[in-house]
Amino acid sequence: MTTGTLLAVCRVHELLPTKDATGVTAIDKRPIQGPVNVHPLGLTGDIQASRKHHGGATKALYAYAQDDADFWARELGRDVRPGLFGENLRVAGIDASRAVIGERWAVGEQVVLEVTMPRTPCVNFARYLGERSWVRRFAEANRVGTYLSVVTKGSITAGDAIRRVVVPAHGITAAQVYGGLDEEQARILLDAAAAGHFALTPQVRKAALQGLRTSQVAPSA
Repeated sequence: MTTGTLLAVCRVHELLPTKDATGVTAIDKRPIQGPVNVHPLGLTGDIQASRKHHGGATKALYAYAQDDADFWARELGRDVRPGLFGENLRVAGIDASRAVIGERWAVGEQVVLEVTMPRTPCVNFARYLGERSWVRRFAEANRVGTYLSVVTKGSITAGDAIRRVVVPAHGITAAQVYGGLDEEQARILLDAAAAGHFALTPQVRKAALQGLRTSQVAPSA
């Protein structure tokens, strides 16, 4: 199995004001030193300002790959430090955006995480970065990272090894879900979930069903 490295563990630095109904955002994540506990809703000491759109058991942690951060550093001409994209985990050697839905990562000696769904960029993300047309640019690049649920809680720290201990055979990735599934991909993913190997989040199930509906209404050649 692929082995990567946990480069940084990030949690909220301060809440920032927003113009939406929530009034604040916890997107300002910064690396922390030393071990931190992981529980079913994320990192000890971290928060999500709006549980409607962020957080919860299926979005307990957000991971972003260093390779994708390096891509954006070149595109934007600025440092993309760990936590800048609101991620909890900055990883190397693991392609977070192309992680397979339902795959599991063993992090360090205790923690096991499961890939659940891609990240969807929002207006607060764009305002925080201050980049023009950021939501569109981020979406078009489809380097979105992945959310993770917590299978086994414990303690993690920067420098821990990450092992992909389970990789479902269906092969459908977070990036493919975000980009839109075709009929074959949608059926493969739904069938794999129906077999009981993992549970689809409502968002991913909706994306798969949309793939089926799109194929059914597409005009014939």
